[in-house]
Amino acid sequence: MTAVHFVVPEGVDDPRRPSGGNTYDREVCRALSSIGWSMRKCPVPGAWPRRDAASLAALAEVVQRIPDDAIMLVDGLIASTAPEVLVPHARRLRFVVLVHMLLGHRAGDAPGDTRTRELSALSAGDAVVTTSAWTQRRALELYSLPADLVHVAEPGVEAAELATPTGTGGALLCVAAVSFDKGHDVLLDALEMISELSWDCVCVGSLDGDVVFVEDARRRILDSGLGHRVHFPGPRTGADLDRSYAAADVIVSASRAETYGMVLTEALARGLPVVAADVGGVREAIGYGAARIRPGLLVPPEDPTALAAALRGWLGDAGLRGRLRQAARERRGDLSGWSRTASILSDVLAAVGQ
Repeated sequence: MTAVHFVVPEGVDDPRRPSGGNTYDREVCRALSSIGWSMRKCPVPGAWPRRDAASLAALAEVVQRIPDDAIMLVDGLIASTAPEVLVPHARRLRFVVLVHMLLGHRAGDAPGDTRTRELSALSAGDAVVTTSAWTQRRALELYSLPADLVHVAEPGVEAAELATPTGTGGALLCVAAVSFDKGHDVLLDALEMISELSWDCVCVGSLDGDVVFVEDARRRILDSGLGHRVHFPGPRTGADLDRSYAAADVIVSASRAETYGMVLTEALARGLPVVAADVGGVREAIGYGAARIRPGLLVPPEDPTALAAALRGWLGDAGLRGRLRQAARERRGDLSGWSRTASILSDVLAAVGQ
């Protein structure tokens, strides 16, 4: 059995919708295909993980077309949202859930039935694959799933050329959709606190997800006098994104939640240190260089004062910059490619297909 019906949100291949989850889905499709799996991508329209009657009906139509006893790999944004559609098919299909992010992780932010739905979907799976060990632990903690049901397949990262640092370290780069979850408000607070220092910050990412938040951020930048130093160019992919990394000194992430942090490993693949909020799987993604030196600085989430202090330390201490750059280059050598991710997924799919 080598065919896999991969149920994904529509738009996963759209370059105008860059995200870690979309990149992961595309890359594992490619890598699994290269080692002999027949990947049959099944896109489902809808604003997943938001659900409505039309998206649920579209999902039902997609799943009904999958033949009995086939392997069905489902992106968790869909699976955790629509168990009432998927679970009835669990007995006739080999059902694997790929969890990029747990929708029930932050109970205060989730509707009351979010965890009920997610538990139903994960419990019905023949296997669950998470993209970080942190997510695996959190899933086991939240839902008391059997330990041998939940596997980890960390994202891979493409090899990249080393970035060339500037002398001052002042080229700051944030790569994330401009949104509350990614903490751009926290970042702007921190940048205002260090406005007397020499730096420039480019925030690469989609501007379409939360238009009100984006407009508020732009207004704040103008009001604070930082309009010439903080830039929102929109999403960049491919060579344009490569050039953004190449021009940077350090990656800054103020996220409120992060399952892993693929942007961080993309930075480390270029020898770029990171300054990041210590949430979710970020520690796992950053890892260590030699002598257990982290290739970056971690700060508490939603703490602009701590983030400002970390950036002030980075900008003001050439020795610190040198140590972090060295650790980033050492960590670069330990990063795995997508073939490793695909190998783990392949083992899970093969076991389910037996």
